[in-house]
Amino acid sequence: MPHIHVIVAMTRHHVIGKSGHLPWRLPADLHLFRQLTLGQTLIGGRRTFAEIGHPLDGRLNLVLSRDADRVADLSPCRTIKEALAQAEEAGREIFCIGGAELYRQMLPLATWLHISWVEQEYDGDVYFPDLNMSDWMETTCSQHPGFRHCTYQRRSACD
Repeated sequence: MPHIHVIVAMTRHHVIGKSGHLPWRLPADLHLFRQLTLGQTLIGGRRTFAEIGHPLDGRLNLVLSRDADRVADLSPCRTIKEALAQAEEAGREIFCIGGAELYRQMLPLATWLHISWVEQEYDGDVYFPDLNMSDWMETTCSQHPGFRHCTYQRRSACD
């Protein structure tokens, strides 16, 4: 099975969205997201893909939805198990791109965590789930305009 990565931009208070959108505009984060996920498999919720507005090019786009209809270049999946089976068949790394409920369900399965820590605080109505950082080991961290991007590996995967 390919590695499962969770990728997210959030504030230190875990804000990830407001009214169905990102509360910030960080072009360098979007560029980094593209760089990390290009050629890989994305698993996202229906609302996440609706916010994006289109399938992301150069990636297998799997949308998780109980009533997913086929949308051009989006492969609908009714369950996480179905999405992971399709992703495994594709043989690429798997990136969970949200939303909050999907993050909550995928975090226990993830080996890698990519967090863009947004420096400014924003009000929001969608939050990343609680995270026990002692389960994760920081492997890289780099500073960018408006955020710090850190990659973490699950400690049990390091043993």
